[in-house]
Amino acid sequence: MAVGGHADGGGTIVVKLGGEVVGSAKMAALAADLRALVDGGSRVVVTHGGGPQATALSKKLGLEPRMVGGRRITDAATLDVMKMVIAGQVNVDLCSSLRGAGLKPVGLHDVVRAHKRPPRVVSGGGPDPIDFGHVGDVDDFDLPLVERVLDGGWLPVVACLGHGSDGAVYNINADIVANQLAGALQADALVLVTGAPGVLRDINDAGTRIPRLTVAEGKRAIADGVVSGGMIPKLEESFAALSLGARAIYIVAGEVARAVREPGSVGTVLVP
Repeated sequence: MAVGGHADGGGTIVVKLGGEVVGSAKMAALAADLRALVDGGSRVVVTHGGGPQATALSKKLGLEPRMVGGRRITDAATLDVMKMVIAGQVNVDLCSSLRGAGLKPVGLHDVVRAHKRPPRVVSGGGPDPIDFGHVGDVDDFDLPLVERVLDGGWLPVVACLGHGSDGAVYNINADIVANQLAGALQADALVLVTGAPGVLRDINDAGTRIPRLTVAEGKRAIADGVVSGGMIPKLEESFAALSLGARAIYIVAGEVARAVREPGSVGTVLVP
């Protein structure tokens, strides 16, 4: 199946929605776009983050968020915030918006199996290994549950919390969950919906959007400082997904169906 045919002719599409778009003015348009994909025969799975909401609640509770290289350090108190925000506020609000577009969403917060991430050196975090606390790396997913939801005509809405075999709960970057879930489902397309209109050469100028990036070009952009902040881990995790066989990954601010139909027309399409 050609990448350009997904929106109209089926296939599995994983769509990751950043916390900044859930509850925003463009959520209704995004929900309608997802409805168009489903009506076109696509099997759509949604995953979501909740970074802005978690930061807002942390500050309200007197907890100062700690970020290293665009990644959140999750101590015990921050993990409680992530549970409240990710499995609660954001998942509920997102399902409500999707239902308003005539979709049949099912909120899922226990399909990601994970283990604690060991300390490691990260881009933008200096030379020393960083211990991110209660942050997990994905082991696998409860795919039979996701498939059963899809087969029943429902729309899985997966929260980015992981569960260890020892009963521990982990905060996991939503881009990681989306990338690895797309690989596990052998998805035809992965769409990362963010607050940015794609990868930009100048984050303050939407006119500097890069329509298409290969892995080599993306790594060079990070090394040269063209890409910074939260876009670094987003790209790095996307490179990993491409290496596992993903066909194309789209980073967009909206117009999900158009991005898949016409690669490069909106946002940035990442290819091997």
